[in-house]
Amino acid sequence: MTTRVTCCQIPLRVGDVPGNRATVKAAVEQAAADGAQIVVLPELASSGYVFADRAELASLAETRDGPTVAEWAGLAEAFDLTIVGGFPEDAGEKIYNSAVVVDRSGVLGVYRKTHLWDTENNVFDLSDDLPLVVDTAHGRLGVMVCYDVEFPEWVRAAALQGADLLCAPVNWPLLPRPDGERPTEVVRVQAGAGMNRMPIAVCDRTGTERDVDWIGGSVITDADGYPMAMAQYGHAGNVTADVDLEQSRIKKFNQHNDVHGDRRTDLYRRTTLLD
Repeated sequence: MTTRVTCCQIPLRVGDVPGNRATVKAAVEQAAADGAQIVVLPELASSGYVFADRAELASLAETRDGPTVAEWAGLAEAFDLTIVGGFPEDAGEKIYNSAVVVDRSGVLGVYRKTHLWDTENNVFDLSDDLPLVVDTAHGRLGVMVCYDVEFPEWVRAAALQGADLLCAPVNWPLLPRPDGERPTEVVRVQAGAGMNRMPIAVCDRTGTERDVDWIGGSVITDADGYPMAMAQYGHAGNVTADVDLEQSRIKKFNQHNDVHGDRRTDLYRRTTLLD
């Protein structure tokens, strides 16, 4: 049995919370009409990304029971979806780059980004959260945000907790790359999926925001790391794949090899690689 997973690759505008919510709503409604069961939204889907300073970020941050999360929970209830989406979380004196998981019952969990990228360090607080893994009607979902996915230890941590699918809201800035090459961010996602036999659904965004362009590289892989669906770089639109989540529970490659069972943790502890 497969589960239909959709990544909503949408344009966002920093500071335009009502407009961003409307864009999300339209994309989620289209995903539901196309039979989606799990929907992934971009990083900071409510607020946009390129903040002038912490004060601007603070003016856009919301609590996990605020209006944006409440609206996403309402969409999840209306269409019987599980939705994973990014938002700036107001946590009192701290503000986190967070991702929430909601379904028809409400909030299932919130993850706070632990690896901050570039100017995020100037405005967000650094979290000490471990990767989030939550049970849903469709299986166990792992959740992390953008730069987190580039750390093999973090992706493996979610896999070792039994995640059937890793969902990652991202904002991937467009960086130079050789002609004909796919973005290295996509390559790392494929590697993380294959090394753990765990499908990964990454939802990127599109558009230009304060002179920053975005890759628009949403991708959904299978358990071997092969892309099942990829966005047209830079173009808005939903990306959908029917994913067999049960494949992620089979960690054996053959009679002798197991992607997790073959790890030599006794030797790894004798190195400085994990320090």
